[in-house]
Amino acid sequence: MRFKKSSGSMELGECTRNPGFQDADGSAAGTIGAEPGEKQQDATAVKLDSDVAEEYTQIKPYAGMPKEVLLLYSSQARYRVTREILFWLTVACTLALVALTITVIALSPRCLSWWQASPVYQIYPRSFKDSDGDGVGDLKGIKEQLDHFLYLNIKAVWISPFYRSPMKDFGYDVEDFRDIDPLFGNMQDFEELLAEMHNKGLKLIMDFIPNHTSDRHVWFNLSRARDPHYEDYYVWTNCSATGPKPNNWVSIFGNSSWTFDEVRGQCYLHQFLKEQPDLNFRNPHVLQEMKDIIHFWLEKGVDGFRMDAVKHMLEAAHLRDEPQVDPNQPPESAMTEWDLFHDYTTSQVGLHDLLREWRAEMDIYSREPGRYRFMVTESYDYEEVDKTMMYYGTRLVKESDFPFNFYLLDLPHNTSGFWVQHLVNLWMTNMPEGKWPNWVVGNHDRPRISSSVGPIYTRVINMLLLTLPGTPTTYYGEEIGMENINVTQSQIQDPAGKYNASASRDPERSPMQWSGDMNAGFNNKTNITWLPLHPDYTSVNVEVQMKDASSVLAQYRFLNTLRQSELQLHRGWFCYVHADANVFSYLRELDGLNQAYLMVLNFGKDSAITDLSSISELPQQLKVLMSTNQVNSGKVVQKSHILTEAGEGLVIQYSNPTRFNPSHQTQCYVSEKACYLGAMDILYKC
Repeated sequence: MRFKKSSGSMELGECTRNPGFQDADGSAAGTIGAEPGEKQQDATAVKLDSDVAEEYTQIKPYAGMPKEVLLLYSSQARYRVTREILFWLTVACTLALVALTITVIALSPRCLSWWQASPVYQIYPRSFKDSDGDGVGDLKGIKEQLDHFLYLNIKAVWISPFYRSPMKDFGYDVEDFRDIDPLFGNMQDFEELLAEMHNKGLKLIMDFIPNHTSDRHVWFNLSRARDPHYEDYYVWTNCSATGPKPNNWVSIFGNSSWTFDEVRGQCYLHQFLKEQPDLNFRNPHVLQEMKDIIHFWLEKGVDGFRMDAVKHMLEAAHLRDEPQVDPNQPPESAMTEWDLFHDYTTSQVGLHDLLREWRAEMDIYSREPGRYRFMVTESYDYEEVDKTMMYYGTRLVKESDFPFNFYLLDLPHNTSGFWVQHLVNLWMTNMPEGKWPNWVVGNHDRPRISSSVGPIYTRVINMLLLTLPGTPTTYYGEEIGMENINVTQSQIQDPAGKYNASASRDPERSPMQWSGDMNAGFNNKTNITWLPLHPDYTSVNVEVQMKDASSVLAQYRFLNTLRQSELQLHRGWFCYVHADANVFSYLRELDGLNQAYLMVLNFGKDSAITDLSSISELPQQLKVLMSTNQVNSGKVVQKSHILTEAGEGLVIQYSNPTRFNPSHQTQCYVSEKACYLGAMDILYKC
C-alpha cells in the first residue's frame, strides 16, 4: 500500500478500498495506483478538504491497515487512555490473584497425610489368608484379600513380621532382614503385593525389629566367633557357665536375660527369648547396619515402619542390678519383669537420638511428592505416660509421627463412662500441643477386646475408636467382632505360652473368619490351620456380615466412611460434655460449620438416661444418625432424656450456629485449629 500526500489531496494505491471514504455526492471513490513505470488505468483523483485530509478524519480503522494509519489512530487520546486503563487493570487483577493465592496458601491448614486420614489395619500374616494350603497365612493370601480394605475404606495396612526367621517368636526373631521367610513366600511375592497395594491406593507399613536378631543371624555367629568387625555387635560380658549371672536383669518372658555362649565363653544379653540376642547400639557399625536396612525397604517402596520394642534398644553400660519393686523379696526369686524397676534396661539416654536419626533418613524419602514415609513407635510404658510422649519428638526435632497409645487396652479393668473418659483424657492431657493422637484397642499381644470386655461392647468400642480425634488402629477381625479361641495345652504355639500357659498369646491369633465355608475361608485347599478356628465362624464372618445392614462390619464401615467424609470428625474439635457410671459423651465440631456431632456411649452394665439440658449449645431435639442398636437409628430424642442400653452407642447429628468450644476451652482439644468458610468452601487457619 502506498500513500501520496499533497496539499488537500491523498492518493490510495494498491487496490485499497475504504468504505468510509466517499466523494461529495455520497458515492464511493477510490484510486488505483501503480508503481513508477507501470501503466495506470482508470485512476480517479480524490480531493479532500485540506483541514480534514490533514487528520485523515474520513478514514475509519479497518482490517489490514498499514502501520502509518494505525499509529495515527493509536496516538489519539481515546485509544491511548483506553489502552492504558486495560493495561493497568490487567496488572491489578494479576497482582490481586497472586495475593489471593498467597493468602489462601498461608491461611490454609496443613492437609492431612494418609496416616491421619485412614485407620491403620494390622494384619498378623500367619492368620490372615492361606493361599497354598499349608495352614499358615502368606503374602499371596493378603494380596487375594486387598478388596476387603477398599470395602472398609481403609488405606493404611500394617503387616507384622515376614522376614526370614527360625520362628522361635513367630518372626520377631529375624535371621535375615533383607529376605522373606519361605513360610510367607518370596521377594517376588512381596514386590507383587506392594505393587498391587499401590495400584489400589493402599499404603504398606512394615514391622521393623531393631532391638535384637535371631541367634542364627550371620552377625551373631560372627560375633560369637570374635570376628574383629562383628565382635561388639551384641552385648557381651564375662561370666561362666556355672557361675552367677552378671546381674539381676530379667527377660520379658521371665528368668535371667543373660545366657552363656560356649563358643565365645561369655554371656550375651537378651531381653526377650534366649534365641533373640540384643544388638549393641553403642557400636556405630550396628546403627549404620540398621540404617542400611531401612534404606533397603524404602527403596522397595515401603510406605512406613512400626518400630518394635524401642524402649529396650539401649542398656546402661555399667550393668548394675536393677532395684526390686519389693525390697523385701528374696533376690533369687525376682525372676519376672514385674519384680524389678527397669531403670537400666529401658528408655536410656541416647535412645531418642537413635530414633531421630532414623526419622531423618526416612524424611529423605518423604521428599517425593505424595510418598510420605510414616514412622510409629511401640513402647509399653504403662503408668509412665510421660516416657511415651517423648517419642513424639520436640518442637525442633521430629521423631515418630505418633507412639502407639495402648491405654484403651485397659478398658476391661472397669466398664464405666468415668473409666473410659479417664483413659481418653490420660492421653489427651499429656500429649504435646498440636500433636496427633491415636487409639489401639487390640493387637497380637493382647486378648481380643470382644472377649476381654464382652461381646455386647464390641460395637460401642468401634464407635469410640472411629469417632475420637486421631488415627484409630484396628487389629484384624475387630471389624467383625472376632473373639478369642480356647487353646489346649497341646495346641499352644506361642513361646510365651510354653513358658507359662496363662501367658499364651495364641487365643487372639486365630485364623481370620472370611466365610462359613471350610476353615472359615482362611484355607480352602486343605483341612489344616495352624491354630484352631473359633466355633462361631459360621455366623461371625465377613461374607455373612456384608449382607446384614445391622452387622458389626456394616456399622464399622459406616462409621469409618462418616469419619473420613465429615470435617468435624477427622479434624474438628473434640470436647467432653458428660461422664457418669455408665455413659461417656463428647462432641465433634468445626468452627464455621453449623452441623456438629454428639456421641453418647454407654459402657456401663445398665441402661441409662443422660440429661444434657445444661448444655445450651445443643438444640432441644436431637436426631440419632446411627445407633449400635439399629432400631434406634433415626429416632428423635430430647437432650434432657437420652436413653441408651448397656453397650449401646449413639451418633447424633445436630445443627446450631453456636459452637461449644469457645466457652469451654478446658474441655476441648484440637490438633490444628481450622475454620470453615462456607462462601468459598475452604478451610482456613483461625
